Amino acid sequence: MAVKIRLARHGSKKDPFYRLVVADSKSPRDGRSIERIGTYNPQTNPSDIEVDIERAKLWLSRGAQPSHQARKILEISGAL
Repeated sequence: MAVKIRLARHGSKKDPFYRLVVADSKSPRDGRSIERIGTYNPQTNPSDIEVDIERAKLWLSRGAQPSHQARKILEISGAL
């Protein structure tokens, strides 16, 4: 099973926030996830980023591939 770290969109119309999740690469964007490892809220200034760094490093060591935007968030939080 190929595992990815990616963003899942939540919130209402024109007011999104995102959860940083570990999910199977074949599951839909907002579908079933394996684990939630953080949140990202672009609506605040500056953007609110919370990441469980230990869990993120664990999943990266197990071979999970982050998406482009998830990679940026992990770099900002210090997990990469």
